[in-house]
Amino acid sequence: MSETSTAGNVRTWCVMCHLSALAGFVIPGAGHILGPLIVWLVKRGESAEIDAHGKEALNFQISMLIYNVVAGILCLLFIGFALLAVLHVLNVVFVIIAALRASEGQMYRYPLTLRLIN
Repeated sequence: MSETSTAGNVRTWCVMCHLSALAGFVIPGAGHILGPLIVWLVKRGESAEIDAHGKEALNFQISMLIYNVVAGILCLLFIGFALLAVLHVLNVVFVIIAALRASEGQMYRYPLTLRLIN
C-alpha cells in the first residue's frame, strides 16, 4: 500500500471517529458514545493519530452525556428543555467541525470537554 493511500486511510478513520457520534440519531441514548468507542477500540492500534482523534471524540461525547443528564434533571425546573436543545445543536455542530478538521489532517479540540480518557 502506498504512503498516500495509507495517510488517506488514517485520515478517513479519524473522520469516522467524529462522525460515528451521529449514530446517536439512530440509536438514541447510547449511539453517541458507542459509535466513537467502537471505531476507537478497533482502529486505535493502527495509528497514533486515530488514537488521539478517538479519545477526543469519546471525551466530548461523554461530556455531552453528563451535560444532558444535568439538563434532564433541570427539566423539572423547566430550564432544562432549552439547555437540552442547545446541547443537541452544539453536539451536531462541533462533531461536523471536528470531522472537517480531521479530513484536513488537523486535530480539533472540542470546547466544553472533560478530559476523562487520556
